[in-house]
Amino acid sequence: MQRFKALLATNRSLQSLRCLHRQRRSLSSVLPNAVEDEEPKNHVLVEGRGCSRLAILDRPSSLNALTTSMAARLTKLYQSWEENPDIGYVVMKGSGRAFSAGGDIVTLYRQLNEGKVEHCKDFFRTLYKFIYLLGTYLKPHVAFLNGITMGGGAGVSIPGTFRVATDKTIFSTPETQIGFHPDAGASFYLSHLPGYLGEYLALTGASLNGAEMIACGLATHYSLNEKLNTIEDRLANLMTDDPSIIETQLNQYGTLVYPENKSVVFRTEEIDKCFGHDTVEEIIDTLEQEVAETNNDWCTSALKKLKEASPLSLKVSLRSVREGRYQSLDQCLIESIGCPYTGSPNEFLMTSVRVLEQDWLTRTTLQSGILRV
Repeated sequence: MQRFKALLATNRSLQSLRCLHRQRRSLSSVLPNAVEDEEPKNHVLVEGRGCSRLAILDRPSSLNALTTSMAARLTKLYQSWEENPDIGYVVMKGSGRAFSAGGDIVTLYRQLNEGKVEHCKDFFRTLYKFIYLLGTYLKPHVAFLNGITMGGGAGVSIPGTFRVATDKTIFSTPETQIGFHPDAGASFYLSHLPGYLGEYLALTGASLNGAEMIACGLATHYSLNEKLNTIEDRLANLMTDDPSIIETQLNQYGTLVYPENKSVVFRTEEIDKCFGHDTVEEIIDTLEQEVAETNNDWCTSALKKLKEASPLSLKVSLRSVREGRYQSLDQCLIESIGCPYTGSPNEFLMTSVRVLEQDWLTRTTLQSGILRV
């Protein structure tokens, strides 16, 4: 589709990151070494399949929310697999009804409330180190984004070679609703989406389904949930490190799909008109004008989400996505470390639980205070 030809640039940008590794992984000098596991290692399960390895995020009761020890274990595993000549490629998936709901915000809340700021910093640094490792990984990587894929969950998958969305996929970056900003590499991949779709997703926290992820380039392949086991089995039989062979298998057993006519990916003109402005204030003014003149349901919904979000979070998010257009993945991650958290711990917990339960009815009560991580 003509309006989505920009997705080709997205994929090229993501693929080009792997070339950086041949020079050096510069982020390693900024981020600390992985910390010791704080919980059992079985929250990241491993299966060996021929010349591949399968990493399974295994906290289904928490929607596979990521912890410091999980990110540290992933980093250690992926580094060892990359150095092992007998391993050709790596696969990642989640247990239960989610790929990953992102960072474990309940644990982060508890740490904030107990004054353990360094623990929070360790989480972000360790997570970002793994994301950079994945973005520069020298071996093909396949992520099955089956179910909820939010925030950091997208961060530990989108930088990889292949991303398989399904009819169960729900993608979003809801951080502005909890006084934060889309992090974990989001400012990089959102900034490379067609038009100003990235700004819309970052500011509103709106969700995309699997077909929409394909249409805008966030996913590379699509499969029905019921076919995933077949695809996994086919991949497990491959003895290769050639991404083109893996891609052929994904194409062969994947499904051709198109978004519904009412999908947000077909609202390019509206999104660009409303979210292409330089400031959050101008974006809100334009949405208010559109609502007043047309009573457009989409504009009304977008405006409501912006007014529920933290104003400072909106400003930080808009700037990070705009700057992400001219930054590499490592630059986006380093900048995210310095971005502020806005809001009190109580607000953080209330809205975090609300996000995980997908209950968007309670309006965020904004509080003052900044915690730099």
